[in-house]
Amino acid sequence: MRQRYLLKSSNKEKTTDCSATPLYDDVNKNIERLLNELGNSSDVSSRIVESPYQKTLKVAVIHLDGLADENIINENIVDPLIQWLKESDQAITFTEIEERIHQILTVSQLTIKESWNEFMSAVLAGDTVVLLNGSSKAFVASTKKLQSRTVTEPTSQTVVRGPKDSFTENLRTNTSLIRARVQSPNLRLDSMKIGNVTQTDIGIMYIQGIADESIVQEIKKRLKDIDIDGVLESSYIEEFIQDDRTTIFPLLLNTERPDGVVGNLLEGRIAIIIQGTPFVLIAPAVFSQFFQSPEDYYQNYYISSFLRLLRFGAFFLSMYASAIYLALITHHQGLIPTTLMVSLMAQREKVPFPAIIEMLVMELAFEMLREAGIRMPRAIGPAVSIVGALILGQAAVEAGFVSAAVVIIVAISAISSFTLPTTSMVNAARGFRFILIIISAFIGLYGILLMTLCIWLHMSSLRSFGIPYFAPFAPFRFKKQKDGLFRFPLPLLFKKQQNK
Repeated sequence: MRQRYLLKSSNKEKTTDCSATPLYDDVNKNIERLLNELGNSSDVSSRIVESPYQKTLKVAVIHLDGLADENIINENIVDPLIQWLKESDQAITFTEIEERIHQILTVSQLTIKESWNEFMSAVLAGDTVVLLNGSSKAFVASTKKLQSRTVTEPTSQTVVRGPKDSFTENLRTNTSLIRARVQSPNLRLDSMKIGNVTQTDIGIMYIQGIADESIVQEIKKRLKDIDIDGVLESSYIEEFIQDDRTTIFPLLLNTERPDGVVGNLLEGRIAIIIQGTPFVLIAPAVFSQFFQSPEDYYQNYYISSFLRLLRFGAFFLSMYASAIYLALITHHQGLIPTTLMVSLMAQREKVPFPAIIEMLVMELAFEMLREAGIRMPRAIGPAVSIVGALILGQAAVEAGFVSAAVVIIVAISAISSFTLPTTSMVNAARGFRFILIIISAFIGLYGILLMTLCIWLHMSSLRSFGIPYFAPFAPFRFKKQKDGLFRFPLPLLFKKQQNK
């Protein structure tokens, strides 16, 4: 069903462009056309308020149930209109109401639309539209009330010390969480809609004077060039605007933490906020960013530097541990100490399968357990995945299907992947792990070195909105090494920001 949203609008039947079609000056005709275009949907609410002294003087209040706030509509729109029409016992024209409508309606925001397309967009967005009989103008009152969950703790990027709030699926809630932290007039928010059918709201936030204006304009251009029927999650946007769509490495950072977004904004990056998802995109993104956690700046810089180095090591261990073990046990037994080699051969004595089959079976089994733990109900998912891994591993060793060393290596690879703060880089390591395993089984360490060279050459060619993926390591910039592999003390980092 989701693939239906990915169809280009060019494949559909051509419809009449209503962008320049004016509204009728008869409220009944406007309501009738609206109901026809929406298929007489039952959630369309329209109420006509008439003057008790002039039957031709009508005011229509139109909105969609569930998207608009009923309390605001009744107290700030309908009641003031009824009261004003009752008190005005003299002859009133629609021109007089047009002039005084801003005083009658006590809403925070009231705009005037004159085309049918703008009228439809306002109704479908959750606003309330007020139409006057005899006027072809639509008065749009901001009454949106989108149902969304409250601000809770992050679920995918947890920290021990630091803020405990996270983004929600509501765009305005997300922008407010950022503005609460950056109370600067230089914080900019540009909005647009993407999706020919869904008309999803997109927000682009950056700090003027810190962000590179050319990158901001490039991001806006790529967003405007997106031609898609619907945007359901930030990954839809990510795949359209990234520089290289064929790479497995993430070229944009996604986060559900407001403090992480603010930290990136202060470093000159741009945030892309999408209605309907709690994950905000950060651009541009470089390789080292995916190993940094907001908690790195909330604790001692010695500990932060150690943990950051640990994450880098865990990333390579997750990719190479299984492949290196397989290469040594298959092609380079002379590199293994004799005592250890005897122990490994004794374990493999009862295993009937080649080492490559043994390794792939265990890796795939663990991937299935990981996926099962995610998809199962939250109450039993972790228990099933942990107990399943223990029982499966022990039973496989006792039955002679795999050796104990393979279980240990696979477990080390899996645990290493859990240390990374972002799942997008974890997925890249998981993909290359299987490629390295297959190559090491046939070519050994030479194949691993050759594949590593190909990976690094590929990563060196990547760009994120023109920024080299390996920056600031390649090209090497000495002044920007204070927040790369190591985290320098905050006074030095702030000094670096001021000297930009």
